[in-house]
Amino acid sequence: MLYDKDIREPLFEFLEEKYGKIRIIEEKQMGKSRADIMMVLQKALVGIEIKSDADTYARLERQIKDYNRFFDYNYVVVGSKHAKHIKEHVPEWWGIISVELIEETVDFYVIREATINKKCNRKKKLGLLWRPELAHIQEINGMPKYKEKSKAFVIDKILTKIPEELLSEQISQELFERDYNEIENTIKAYKAERKTRKKANPS
Repeated sequence: MLYDKDIREPLFEFLEEKYGKIRIIEEKQMGKSRADIMMVLQKALVGIEIKSDADTYARLERQIKDYNRFFDYNYVVVGSKHAKHIKEHVPEWWGIISVELIEETVDFYVIREATINKKCNRKKKLGLLWRPELAHIQEINGMPKYKEKSKAFVIDKILTKIPEELLSEQISQELFERDYNEIENTIKAYKAERKTRKKANPS
């Protein structure tokens, strides 16, 4: 029996071979659920849920709703126990990848390719970025900074100003360049500057 921990590293190698340039972000919070994997492609974000032979479908219905809100494409990776019946549990636009152990090698097979998720909410997708990343998108597109405004306000403005295809590329670029070692300092600096500006310009 393959467990989640047995699947991940071989899966990352399989995805890199299949797609080329990717970035894998694990355990990404999305709404009330947590995506096992968020895969960043050059023009899209892909959600990937792992259902090993040790897993059940107990939380899958709720997870599907959240994946559909945040990602351009979605896949479920299933062990042989679930491979025969998984089509009954995921939407038809979800891709399906089976995984099994063959002669001590973890082997993957694409049962069905994912197609575009038309339920993706562009606000939710853009909201995956941190405020300094949104600020950089505003900057490269010549937009005002809106530093005193909320994140939701900024997201709405970006969505009205930047074409969807270009914005998808820019979102991916921000995630490719995200540095988890530095981002905490970047966010602190951004908040400190915003606080200073508020003190200097009280409403």
